[in-house]
Amino acid sequence: MRRSRLPETADAPSDWRVIRTLWPYLTEFPGRVTVAMLCLILAKLAGVLLPMMMKHLVDDLTPGKHAIVVVPMALLLAYGALRFANVMFGELRDLVFGRVAERAMRRAALKVFEHLHRLDLEFHLTRRTGGLSRDIERGVSGINSLLRFMLFNILPTLLEIALVAAILLFNYGASFAVITLVSVVLYIAFSVTITEWRNKYVRAANTLDSRANTRAIDSLLNYETVKYFGNERHEAAQYDRALADWEVALTQNRLSLSALNGGQSLIVAGSLTWMMILASQRIADGAMTLGDFVAINAYMIQLFVPLNFLGFVYREIRRSLTDMGRMFGLLEQHAAITDAPDARALRSHSVGVAFDHVRFGYGAKRTILHDVSFEIAPGRKLAVVGPSGAGKSTLARLLFRFYDVQGGAVRVDGIDIRQLTQDSLRAHIGVVPQDTVLFNDSLFYNIQYGRPGATREEVERAARLAHLDGFIAQLPDGYETQVGERGLKLSGGEKQRVAIARALLKDPAIMIFDEATSSLDSASEQAILAALREVARSRTTLVIAHRLSTITDADEIVLLDGGRVAERGTHAGLLAAGGAYARLWALQQKDRAGEK
Repeated sequence: MRRSRLPETADAPSDWRVIRTLWPYLTEFPGRVTVAMLCLILAKLAGVLLPMMMKHLVDDLTPGKHAIVVVPMALLLAYGALRFANVMFGELRDLVFGRVAERAMRRAALKVFEHLHRLDLEFHLTRRTGGLSRDIERGVSGINSLLRFMLFNILPTLLEIALVAAILLFNYGASFAVITLVSVVLYIAFSVTITEWRNKYVRAANTLDSRANTRAIDSLLNYETVKYFGNERHEAAQYDRALADWEVALTQNRLSLSALNGGQSLIVAGSLTWMMILASQRIADGAMTLGDFVAINAYMIQLFVPLNFLGFVYREIRRSLTDMGRMFGLLEQHAAITDAPDARALRSHSVGVAFDHVRFGYGAKRTILHDVSFEIAPGRKLAVVGPSGAGKSTLARLLFRFYDVQGGAVRVDGIDIRQLTQDSLRAHIGVVPQDTVLFNDSLFYNIQYGRPGATREEVERAARLAHLDGFIAQLPDGYETQVGERGLKLSGGEKQRVAIARALLKDPAIMIFDEATSSLDSASEQAILAALREVARSRTTLVIAHRLSTITDADEIVLLDGGRVAERGTHAGLLAAGGAYARLWALQQKDRAGEK
């Protein structure tokens, strides 16, 4: 058999911390919880009375006894009523408590979802989305399983064990009660010990399942890249390796489960046989009736049916706690970017931007920006150009506060952005990214996402400003056209125009264009540039550009090289200086001439 090392699992809260985290979600409907518990108790009381009712029926119906016909009939009716009450109170319990469990699942899932959106960009760049989604899915399912098994199986079974032991002790002596308690304790101890041993296989199977699922999602999201390089076999092999490790973990899980079930069956069979032998001897001595034998047998069967199920329930509870631990563990992930305790809201609608001796790196050994300083006056446009890797896009990430600077400061309206609330800062900034990712929804939804409450007229106006209206008019479904996963049904230029439209719809005080026209042809580029110039007139604008022809009208141009400001000035001034900018301009003009 192929062996694989069990994967390391992420740190998760302890079981008690998981339960403490879950508890507040159960207090929203205290009345329902109380009624459900009352129904639980009544159902079990009706259940434990059934074997005693059966005893009296057997004794009264035994040949040779001169019972009045009315007595057995009354007992039969009472037996039927208890049987119905046992089922009815159980159904009422499920019905009443269902709303509590469903609301707890909803609240917990929402809290984790909101928390994930509060975490910083670095967390999402290092975690796999497929694995996160499975952790949340299993965690929510675990809440339902834990509540169902703990409240409707564990507690009722423990209550039933106590009632049965008391009845056997009171009616038949200590021997029967001791056998019952010893077998229960032995069964529980064995189940807990073996289940704890096999939990590592359960966790491994879950982790490897998430890994295989993540591998599949990554591959499917990058469908075009796979096709470009003809790597279908490579992707299938990678996915199969992940599934093979998962298969090994499942096999180990199954073998350990067989060992658990075998040991449980031995304990049940031994204790039941011991009890029946003792009861048979009592009948032979005349100390017990046939009805007592039937009652004891019914009690043991009634007890061991849920007790046998208790092993499965315990395993499910352990698995649920593990799954919930992974989900609630996400809540313990702390965001690297947080609001200062005295952070204030940015309220001005005409703001300037300043990078003040900014130093930043994505790691201790990789410094991207070195002492970068420049200012953008309110309503002015500044363009940043330079070779790839110079740190241009990093400026946009710092301004949007996806990361915090490691030296110096980024200021908006003269205030260090670390002293502003993130929500108010980001509400003032519109971004058109280089790599536009769209939701798998309609064109209308993706444009309206810039301001979800916008009217249709406002959405259509933004589409016109982005020169997207002509393209939409040619589509059979118009604005209701579905764009596909990550916008794969649209071309790069069409996706960028959607991004421009939704940024315009947001109507921010600061606009960031990060290579916003890189996927457009020359004609579309010039048309959109005219619209962008009009939009930028009343806004503070940061343009990150590769094509120098798109930023000739900028109030100031900053050339970054190696994370440092190499040159700065107007387009005309930089050309006159004859430096790196002028050489880059000449090179691009030559390339454009060659394209013609």
